[in-house]
Amino acid sequence: MMDGPVIIVGAGHAGFHVAAYLRQFGFKGRVSLINGETHPPYQRPPLSKAYINGPSVGPDSLLFRPENFYDEQSVELVQSHVVAIDRQHLKLLLASGASLDYGHLVLATGARNRLLDLPNANLPDVRYLRILDESESLRSVLPSRKRVVVIGAGFIGLEFATVARVKGLEVDVIELAPRVMARAVTAEVSNYFQARHREAGIRIHLGVHATSIEADGGKVTGVSLSDGRHLVADLVVVGVGVLPNIELAAEAGLPVASGVVVDEYLLTADPNVSAIGDCALFASSRFGGSLRLESVQNAMDHARCVAARLVGDRKPYDAQPWFWSDQGNSKLQIAGLITGYDQVVLRGDPARRAFSVFCYRDGKLVGIESVNRVADHMFGRRLLGSDRSLAPERAADESFDLKSALA
Repeated sequence: MMDGPVIIVGAGHAGFHVAAYLRQFGFKGRVSLINGETHPPYQRPPLSKAYINGPSVGPDSLLFRPENFYDEQSVELVQSHVVAIDRQHLKLLLASGASLDYGHLVLATGARNRLLDLPNANLPDVRYLRILDESESLRSVLPSRKRVVVIGAGFIGLEFATVARVKGLEVDVIELAPRVMARAVTAEVSNYFQARHREAGIRIHLGVHATSIEADGGKVTGVSLSDGRHLVADLVVVGVGVLPNIELAAEAGLPVASGVVVDEYLLTADPNVSAIGDCALFASSRFGGSLRLESVQNAMDHARCVAARLVGDRKPYDAQPWFWSDQGNSKLQIAGLITGYDQVVLRGDPARRAFSVFCYRDGKLVGIESVNRVADHMFGRRLLGSDRSLAPERAADESFDLKSALA
């Protein structure tokens, strides 16, 4: 059991919940949470949906806990940036010049927006959407804009496009892939959401990429595409993925790849350092090989695993992943990982805007995508979490009671 000070670098979902779980599990030692933002720790999923859509929604609605939580739970909230890790002496060097001693260090440094490398991409009206300040800035500027080009048709891009269209903006979405959310969902789900967005008046341009941001006197006027077309715009919002924040770990000599390399216990090569959440490339016995996942579920379950280990309950991380995205009136929920599926089975009717796609690999269920079918999603989380499967013919048969498969 750990009894020295625990320092957590990063106050997003992963970092905050390590601190909260440590106290919940009875840890009595010092806990310090390094927060690199000016806001108290907050939730990020609403930033591209409810928060940006409603000016009546204030920042306090996003907070994980009221600010007095940190005093009541004896969690030291440090607003600063870490500039170096001294692993030999178990110290952190802060940007302020101060240093902190640690017994165990948790890196929850998250990820940052992947930036466009295009002419005029640094203009003020080329925006990103990941943190609260970016969402606040976009929310304030939307009423004065008429046409927006969204670069990237992933979850964030499409969630924002939906809000912008509801607010009356003309919206164009460009995507290099042949379908929306291509890296995350099946063609069946992509086709459904493409149809819904186009029905709402959002213009989706597939198989093209931006070649430049056009401007006049420092103001954005549009986006030029690889097929020679030009889209008029007075605002550009970019959602082309993220990069894990691995630099701090790398400079400290810890192994990194597409994330900070950790084992199945979420420990780095240094037994005094863990890494969790979006920045962690973790060994997975459930899926084989190593994974880096960007999801609230993964961040929170990583936090629970590490906090439990630090109070003496050492178990490998083995949670079943799940994800979600709200786009207009359609709620997408995904249980499991569908990578490498070779068979899909439809349950329900996309035309009725409520269906699920059961994904199989070598005859075994590996994931379920559900659109407006919460019960199917919850079934999938329970079934996959217990390492069971369901015959494809039963998945397709709506008269078959899914709950009976859990008995």
